Amino acid sequence: MAKKGLGRTFDSLLGINDIPEKETVLSTEERIKSLKQKMESGEVREIEIADIDPNYEQPRKIFEPNALKELADSIKTHGIIQPIVLVQMGMRYMIIAGERRWRAAKIAGLKSVPAVIKQYTPQQIKEVSLIENLQREDLNPVETARAIKQLMEECNMTQESVADRLGKSRPAIANTLRLLTLDNAVLEMVEKNKLSAGHARTLVGVPDAQAQIKLAQKACNMSVRDTEKMVREYLNPKPVKQKVEQSIELKELVTNMQRVFATKVGAIGNDNKGRLYIDYYTKDDLDRICDMIEELKAKQKD
Repeated sequence: MAKKGLGRTFDSLLGINDIPEKETVLSTEERIKSLKQKMESGEVREIEIADIDPNYEQPRKIFEPNALKELADSIKTHGIIQPIVLVQMGMRYMIIAGERRWRAAKIAGLKSVPAVIKQYTPQQIKEVSLIENLQREDLNPVETARAIKQLMEECNMTQESVADRLGKSRPAIANTLRLLTLDNAVLEMVEKNKLSAGHARTLVGVPDAQAQIKLAQKACNMSVRDTEKMVREYLNPKPVKQKVEQSIELKELVTNMQRVFATKVGAIGNDNKGRLYIDYYTKDDLDRICDMIEELKAKQKD
């Protein structure tokens, strides 16, 4: 089956031919050996960490500290076995791919990192940086949505072309982009892992920002299905029955009937239209009420 998305074309663009497919085949020792060979051939160079700057337009804004520390510990043991990709900017270098490795290397105390130096146009820098991060699939859902939007706007791509480059379906891209219609406070909850993307998408149809936030706060402790139900009930509330005001005379009638029949009597409606009801709790109650009505009928005949 042909490889979907960027595939080998993207690896070739980065100048790295042994990822991602061969990463699962080569052992750590083999990858280290391969890296040394590339450094000896000049394909990969050691670049001073102090001479490298991050790409401030890259979509990943949050780097989880614990994950960085784990990577730093691995780098202390094995070193960096996958070079980062840089572009030269005057006397300095800017990261195109591998900022996480660069950050972890600084934590590990390294002075330099292995890197591939590429020549890109400004347009290629934007496209490669965005797609490289999206291909790694470790952005949070909001970062992913913003990166896709940026890719479409700055690289003149459609949802279909982005889906093809990333190996995803167009509906999946559209669903991801829908998150960006939510209020910033809700997006922040997703970024901080307080709310899943699935929960957040159920709130897209809620037009009021404050309502979105309140529903999102409730949804943090609910399943996605229960959140969907809550949103449906918010968007389609059950009509509230208006309480009918009854006149003093009608209330007095009910009170008098309760005294006469010695049981509970109620009234629904108003002076113009409604219903009176008499409660009975035993057969004796019913017989007693019937007797009273018969007496009233007899008096009417007289």
